[in-house]
Amino acid sequence: MVEYNGVMLQSFHWYTTPEDQLWRLLADSAATLAQAGFTAIWLPPAGKGAGGAQDAGYGVYDLFDLGEFDQKGSVRTKYGTREEYLAAIKAAQGAGMQVYADIVLNHKMGADHPENFQATPFNPQNRHEPLGELQTIKAWTHFTFPGRQGRYSELQWHWWHFNAADYNACDERTDAVYLFEGKQFEDSVDLEKGNFDYLMGCNLDLNNPDVQQELFFWGKWFMETTGVDGFRFDAVKHVKSGFFLDWLNHVQAQTQKQLFAVGEYWSGESEALEHFIEVTDGNMMLFDVSLHYHFATAGQQGHNYDLRKIFDDTLVSEHPELAVTLVSNHDSQPLQSLESVVEAWFKPLAYALILLRRHGYPCVFAADYYGAHYKDKGPDGQEHEIWIASHQWLIDTFLHVRKNNAYGEQYDYFDHPNCVGWTRTGDEQHPGGMAVILSNGEAGIKAMQTASPDTSYTDRTEHVGDPVTTNSDGWGEFRCLAGSVSVWVPATA
Repeated sequence: MVEYNGVMLQSFHWYTTPEDQLWRLLADSAATLAQAGFTAIWLPPAGKGAGGAQDAGYGVYDLFDLGEFDQKGSVRTKYGTREEYLAAIKAAQGAGMQVYADIVLNHKMGADHPENFQATPFNPQNRHEPLGELQTIKAWTHFTFPGRQGRYSELQWHWWHFNAADYNACDERTDAVYLFEGKQFEDSVDLEKGNFDYLMGCNLDLNNPDVQQELFFWGKWFMETTGVDGFRFDAVKHVKSGFFLDWLNHVQAQTQKQLFAVGEYWSGESEALEHFIEVTDGNMMLFDVSLHYHFATAGQQGHNYDLRKIFDDTLVSEHPELAVTLVSNHDSQPLQSLESVVEAWFKPLAYALILLRRHGYPCVFAADYYGAHYKDKGPDGQEHEIWIASHQWLIDTFLHVRKNNAYGEQYDYFDHPNCVGWTRTGDEQHPGGMAVILSNGEAGIKAMQTASPDTSYTDRTEHVGDPVTTNSDGWGEFRCLAGSVSVWVPATA
């Protein structure tokens, strides 16, 4: 398992628009992002979605159409054309960054024709509870990809390539998941709703030989086409866990390239994550969802949250080599399906906690970096206008400190419920180290020891103006403002 010590940028959010021309934007900004301190960039799904140029990419229609064919109302995807996608990858890699592709192997949507076949309705809230007998249904399960006309792959998808769907034209009710005749829900998935194999659309039957062969073939084709450096696997809790390792091993063997992999197992249940890690032999990193939830709770509770517990039962504390740490992402942002908001005042503290500590592979969210503004309907059916503030200046500051000062041993001072801190000792190439202090209550002051005696430290965040000078043993009284974070580095750094 390769250990990753850089910083990843999630380059998009759910409401990134076609007008943003994301592929072009990334190509133009690659050098600037690399200079800021990003070492990798996570790109959204590049395949054509059922919603064409309006689809975020997770409503997968055709994995082979990277914005090349006139399908679903457009040639381009939401983010641009195939040529622009490949140019963005080349620009990012040319700037020294790795590129991770977001891929969705769980479902397909937007079929071209309906088919009639037998299926059994199940309770969507309990997939062990049938709601009726085996019956004839009519579902959209035939994918012919007329715009592509067999280029790259001639396989047409039929109902037998899937195991379930939630639509039946013969029955207007929408509260059933239909398990197809001769199929079963996969056992090696998350146990939510009894069995969380089915998520949406036409659920791929990964036990079908045609499906396995096609996905393996597509992986090799995609790597040869794009040359990306790794993958972010979507919805891994809904897919039999061993499949990802098999797929990844196949693609690596075919391309003779060591590839990064992180899975989106969106669960705060440590037992579920432990099981996934065991099944995949620790060969895939996971997003630290528990840490994200801690950040969300801390932001909501303010000074009532005990900062000493911020890392309790998190992936980064239990498996630091496997943890991709994050503050927010496209699913957790306001008005999305997994909405879990980290309050704006706490985001600088949260980013300090993932960017300036020794463990974890931090991921910065585009909406937190650039800011975002959008409108959408919420769960109440009403339209809401959302503004997400940009924290780019502070994140860039943290990235600079990470690159120049975040080295050596780490010593924690998590000894107060509202004010915590830590120091890094530095190394021969990066002497002086740093000291970080943050508070979710009143202004804080904390005595912490550095490896630099009689040294003047300044706050790179500029929140505190006066310097701190360490004594002959390297101890200093470091400060931060109320509800804020300060990052102290040697004045000459």
